[in-house]
Amino acid sequence: MFTENINGVRLTFDAANDVFSPLGVDRGTLAMLSVVELSSTDKLLDLGCGYGIVGIYAAKIIGEENVVMSDIDEKCVELARKNAKTNGVGGIKTVCSDGFRDIHDTGFTLILSNPPYHVDFSVPKHFIEKGFNRLKIGGRMYMVTKRKDWYKNKLTAIFGGVKLYEIDGYFVFCAEKRSDKYAK
Repeated sequence: MFTENINGVRLTFDAANDVFSPLGVDRGTLAMLSVVELSSTDKLLDLGCGYGIVGIYAAKIIGEENVVMSDIDEKCVELARKNAKTNGVGGIKTVCSDGFRDIHDTGFTLILSNPPYHVDFSVPKHFIEKGFNRLKIGGRMYMVTKRKDWYKNKLTAIFGGVKLYEIDGYFVFCAEKRSDKYAK
């Protein structure tokens, strides 16, 4: 168990050795959270939530009823639920899902993801293409990776453009949905 102060929000997390970044919040996630603007009117999806860092942080700001957390790993989902309760936002909707397969919500204003980028691009491809369809017009998708070109090209092809931040060795991408159709 560890405690982290993220942008002035103090949070406590329990993790396990076999999940991503078990000893503390990774720098990529912190880089992404440093540029995301949250509003009380947001509906946010933490896609690939791990043990819940992004979704729990967001829920403390925009309200637990406005956040959905999802991960393919049941162990991560259980840790995320436990951590949400520990941090006083136990009402966050948390779903075990392979990408968007079991997520039925739509109309998100924000989708945030630190996708697995040390594998092939099938997972982030799915996240980007299906995430576009779950965002409302004006909604934004944020992704953080160590890889630049593929993500920049894919987000631009789907969304029509992307804003790029380089922070602490990571690339944070922000793409806004401006139409109901893919840009390409």
